[in-house]
Amino acid sequence: MTFKNFTFLTKYDKFAIKRKVIKMKLNVVLVEPEIPQNTGNIARTCAAVGAKLHLVYPLGFSISEKAVKRAGLDYWDKLDIEEHDSFKAFLEKYKPEENNMFFVTTKGKHVYSEPKYKEMDEVFVLFGKETKGLPEDVLLKYIDKTIRIPMRPTLRSLNLSNSVSIVVYDIFRQKEFEGLEEISSYFDK
Repeated sequence: MTFKNFTFLTKYDKFAIKRKVIKMKLNVVLVEPEIPQNTGNIARTCAAVGAKLHLVYPLGFSISEKAVKRAGLDYWDKLDIEEHDSFKAFLEKYKPEENNMFFVTTKGKHVYSEPKYKEMDEVFVLFGKETKGLPEDVLLKYIDKTIRIPMRPTLRSLNLSNSVSIVVYDIFRQKEFEGLEEISSYFDK
């Protein structure tokens, strides 16, 4: 079936679709997040795509808070979460020079869709706290690894959880949604 230059598979084509095996490891890193609802929404996104969530302390809340769990709903048990005592500790463990690490910032020198994620086995995308972003000294040190989401110049920034979703799903789009269910069989019953 074709609609305006898009081809859709019918229920008769579904036998040809095989589930893809996840090969790339995606790491979403939140550096000192402040708003529990954002972190909960991001946790849900990570669970939906199988990304590992890194939480870098200090957090502006406890991860046991009801607001975080409510935003993540019943996804917390499906998450791979790694906690880090500080941003310095994270950078020492996962060295930016040795990893495909991208610092997402409004001050970025590249558009988030420029990196060729499809060619990478593991990717780290780092996001700063809602009020300040990532530390400027770190951004300057790794300026060639900074990426941004295009937007009008008169606006300060996008919501953190929305930004994570935009970048994460572009990474998976480039990887042809590897390991994700692309179409639903819900109505095929």
